[in-house]
Amino acid sequence: MEALSKNQLEKYADVLIWGLKTARPNFKKYDTVLIRCDLEGLKLGEITHRKLLELGYNPVFRVLPTPTIERDFYSLTDENQRKFIAKGEKEFYENLNGNIYIHAPSSLTHLKGIDTKRQSEAAIARKFLRDIMQKRESSGYFGWTLCTYPTEELAKQAKLSLKDYTGQIVKACFLNEKDPVKKWSSIFKESMEIKKWLNGLEIDTFKVSCASMDLKIKLGERRKFLGVSGHNIPSFEIFTSPDWRGTEGVYYANLPTYRGGNYVEGIRLEFKNGRAVKISAKKGEEYVKKIMATDIGASQIGEFSMTDNRFSKIDKFMADILFDENHGGKNGNCHLAIGAAYPDTYDGDSSRLDKKAMEKLGFNDSAIHWDLINTEDKVIKAQLKNGKEITVYEKGQFKY
Repeated sequence: MEALSKNQLEKYADVLIWGLKTARPNFKKYDTVLIRCDLEGLKLGEITHRKLLELGYNPVFRVLPTPTIERDFYSLTDENQRKFIAKGEKEFYENLNGNIYIHAPSSLTHLKGIDTKRQSEAAIARKFLRDIMQKRESSGYFGWTLCTYPTEELAKQAKLSLKDYTGQIVKACFLNEKDPVKKWSSIFKESMEIKKWLNGLEIDTFKVSCASMDLKIKLGERRKFLGVSGHNIPSFEIFTSPDWRGTEGVYYANLPTYRGGNYVEGIRLEFKNGRAVKISAKKGEEYVKKIMATDIGASQIGEFSMTDNRFSKIDKFMADILFDENHGGKNGNCHLAIGAAYPDTYDGDSSRLDKKAMEKLGFNDSAIHWDLINTEDKVIKAQLKNGKEITVYEKGQFKY
């Protein structure tokens, strides 16, 4: 029995396609759209595939590796096999117009015990494909979105029943609304006001304060805030990629997370001159340190984000970063991502940004991107370039 009803699945697919077309408004007939789907999300994948065909696109459907296939890949291969890229992949991504990812894992722990170096080798080898998509997106040729389908494994790891887990997805994505796409369009418009306000403040530095942390983040030159752009379903976060060099102080992630088969809890990072110089965690500390040693940029930040609880109705730990980074609850959330920055947060034509220009502006570069989330009651203040200090976020809400 499907976790979601037929009517909810149809609405979910409609919202995904809204997300894709919002992320890239200039889709046209016969554009190529990749659908990547875990087996347990197949029904949603099939409906999305049908709707894309009806719109005149050329969908390419790929079922993602099962936990057994994925574990065998990392445990049985040598370095050359892990770095292997199938012939034609580069050309495929160079001509791809869209990407929809349906996350429906049947296991979150199957890679536990696998050497993180093996996972990093594969990630680094495939980074150029992500770079291709990023460049095409900056030029308006590519758009993407993703979602999560409720599974028994996700519910189990979040310590929820499947019914309660599914309920979080339904209310977060407005799948019981008569017209979810209309609701998303309304939130999209409201978020535009917040981004316009933030982008007009002439911010120099953020100060993030709560019981567990005291952090300064330098926004950097030529930055803008993005969010609620169709890329993630759901998405309520407003984010940017700051100048990593200006990060100072302590950041704490109180929300647990799963990554690479590992459960991690209570990550504490102390930054000096932009780099995490002290790394600890209540659980999974060794794994965190290995991931943050993947490459030079892995111990530097690539994103800073805030979520307003007036929009997000997610109030449970979901064991899924897509939902957890959009946590609303009592206090909303802010999060950092260690690793890769988003070049499209450049306030200009990001397609013209080469590696040298990105380095000069302090956009971080890495093969990883890992969101670390704090849902504690906090105050976020902005030090403006004119010296004035204002509160931009408090009690889980933007103060605009």
